[in-house]
Amino acid sequence: MIFTLNNGVTLPAIGFGTYLATDGNGEQTIIDALEVGYRYFDTASFYHNEEEIGHALRKAGIPREELFLSSKVWKTQMGYEETKKAFQESLEKLGTEYLDMYLIHWPKETAQDPEWKKKIQDTWRAMEEFYEAGKVRAIGLSNFLPHHIMALKETAKVQPMVNQLELHVGYMQEYALAYCKENDIVVQAWSPLGRRRMLEDANVIRMATDYQVTPAMLLLRYLMQRELVVIPKASSKERMKENLEIPEFVISPEDMAFLSCIPQQGWSGEHPDFDKK
Repeated sequence: MIFTLNNGVTLPAIGFGTYLATDGNGEQTIIDALEVGYRYFDTASFYHNEEEIGHALRKAGIPREELFLSSKVWKTQMGYEETKKAFQESLEKLGTEYLDMYLIHWPKETAQDPEWKKKIQDTWRAMEEFYEAGKVRAIGLSNFLPHHIMALKETAKVQPMVNQLELHVGYMQEYALAYCKENDIVVQAWSPLGRRRMLEDANVIRMATDYQVTPAMLLLRYLMQRELVVIPKASSKERMKENLEIPEFVISPEDMAFLSCIPQQGWSGEHPDFDKK
């Protein structure tokens, strides 16, 4: 399954999330993911693993054009000049001359940041320059809700192509999801398993048993049927393979409706407009 962005760039439906994934096992985790079959890697300056990922990719010898590399500018790096510096540092650490995608990680440095609109607008201006210069193939957002996107669009020349949101059974942010789809923004689901909490939900386990798949496969298939890119993370090759090789089964409309209406649970507690709970 391939997704096409509003500028024609394509990306895989399943990426490898690298947040904390390289802790303890470093480069080998990325090499394992490559061996399993992943070609889309999602990282960020905040993850502090861009160098490890770059080393692993070079060691594996996969041609650059076969990879889809995405990174993000952290909320403390926002601003026109600051973003230009952060982007160059990410390129150097990853050992690449361009990125396939670059995102603003969070819309606000703090929940009460009075300058947040100006910061995202200045950051986006720098990202538009990277895009127009061919240094990045697609630019987008992460954790942006509709009102944040509206503020960005006040000055944007290039429209966002992607928005990463925490999305999983139990926390689907339906209004934000609908807004992105209405504005031709491809949505990617981070924490698609609810930080593994949803794997232990009795309803998910029961339904997975009915479909003869694992709970992880059911949760990821649900999101893919909702036409969402998923970015699960894993440290073992067995789990990497399970997340990537999802069987071609179809969840019935009734079960999709049931999963969509499960009361809120599994939320990380992270929200751009409020302090973390």
